[in-house]
Amino acid sequence: MFKNLRDRLKAFTEEAAGRLSGKGDEDKEATDAEKGTAEGDRTGVKKKEKGEERTKVPSKAKANAAAPPLADTKTTQVEPIPYKMPIPPEPVRKEKDAGKEGVKVEKVKRSDREKDVFTDGILGFSISGEKLDAILGDLEIILLESDVAFPVVQKIKKVVKKDLEGRKVKIGLNIGEVIEDSLRRAVRKVLLTDEPINFDEYIQKAEKPAVLMFVGINGTGKTTAIARVAHRLLRNGHSCVIAAGDTFRAGAIEQLEKHAENLRVRLVKHQAGSDPAAVAFDAIEHAKARKKDVVLLDTAGRMQTNINLMDEMKKIKRVAEPDMIIFVGDALAGNDAVAQAKAFDEAVGIDAAILTKIDADAKGGAALSIAYAVGKPILFVGTGQNYEDLVRFNSKWMVNRLFGPKDSESAEA
Repeated sequence: MFKNLRDRLKAFTEEAAGRLSGKGDEDKEATDAEKGTAEGDRTGVKKKEKGEERTKVPSKAKANAAAPPLADTKTTQVEPIPYKMPIPPEPVRKEKDAGKEGVKVEKVKRSDREKDVFTDGILGFSISGEKLDAILGDLEIILLESDVAFPVVQKIKKVVKKDLEGRKVKIGLNIGEVIEDSLRRAVRKVLLTDEPINFDEYIQKAEKPAVLMFVGINGTGKTTAIARVAHRLLRNGHSCVIAAGDTFRAGAIEQLEKHAENLRVRLVKHQAGSDPAAVAFDAIEHAKARKKDVVLLDTAGRMQTNINLMDEMKKIKRVAEPDMIIFVGDALAGNDAVAQAKAFDEAVGIDAAILTKIDADAKGGAALSIAYAVGKPILFVGTGQNYEDLVRFNSKWMVNRLFGPKDSESAEA
C-alpha cells in the first residue's frame, strides 16, 4: 500500500538531510582538499630534489662567519591582568521548588517536540532558504508523479517551507527526522477538514431512518462499498435496507441481490430501466413502515461528464432528501478520482467519501488529494476483498502508511 510513494519519500528525506546540513558540500570540499594536498606534496618533492642538485651546503665555519651578530635585547616584564570571578546567575527552578530560599520560580513550558528540535543558541546550524527551495522542487516532482493534485502539492510545500526555513537545528540531531516530522505535519494539515465525521456516532444520533445516498461512476466498487457499510451497520446493531437505484445496468441489481442475500438484508428493487427515484421512495417508505434504522441508496454510475446522469442524481436527491451523500472513488484512478469528486460535489453536493482498492494503490495520490480538493472528509477506505475490509480513515492512519508507524495510534476497523 503506497509502496512507491513511501519509498520515494524515504529516499527524499535522506538526500535532503545531507543537502540541508551541508554534508554533501563538506565531503566535496574535503575531497578537493585531499587532492590539492597530494598534488602539493608531489610538487614540493620535485622542487626539493632540484634544489639539492643546484645548491651546495656551506661549511660550518663559513656559516658562522657569515652570520650577523645578535642584537642586544632587553627583557620586558608584563604585569598580569587580575582575574575577576563572574557572579553566577540566580538558579532557575520549576514550580515544585517554590518556597525554597533564594530560588527564583519560573514556569517551564515544553508542549511539543519542536522545542527539543530547534534552538536559538549557537550550537546548531541554520536551514538555508536557498537549499530548502531546491529540495522542495524535488519534492514537488515526487508528489506530482504519485498522482497528488497540484494544489495539494503547493499546500504541502508551503507548510514545509514555513516550518523549516531559517530555523536553527541543534547539532547532533538527525536532520532527516526533522524533515520527516515536517512532512508528517504538512500531510495531516492537507487531510484535515473543517467538518470531520465519526460515521458510527453520526448513525447512532441520526433521526431514523437515516438515508445515505451513494454516488460515483461505474467500476469504482460502489456496490461493494454499500455492502460493506451494511455489514458495519449490522455489526453495530443497526437494521438497514438497500435500494437498488442503479436501474440503468441490470448487472448492478443482480450484484446487490447477492450481497443482500449474504448479509440477510432486505433489498428494494424495480425492473431494469425503471425510475431510480421511485426505487428510492419505496425503500424509504419500507424503512419507515418496518422501523429500519438506515436506508442505503445505490445510484447509476456513468461518467461524471454525463449530463443525464447528473440530472438523475439531482432528482433522486429531491425525492429521497438524503441525510448524507457519499462519493465512492477508486484510489487507482489518481487525479481522475479527484475530478469525479469535484463533478459530483458541484452537481449534488457530497458530504463525505469512501476510497476503494486502496490496498492496491502504490502511489497514494488520490487519498491525499480528494479530501483537500472537495474539503470533505474520507469516511472509509477499502483494504481487501471481504466485508470486514473497510477501515475508518483518519490523517494519522494515512501518515503512518506513507512514512511508517511512528505513533502508537493504529487504524480503527
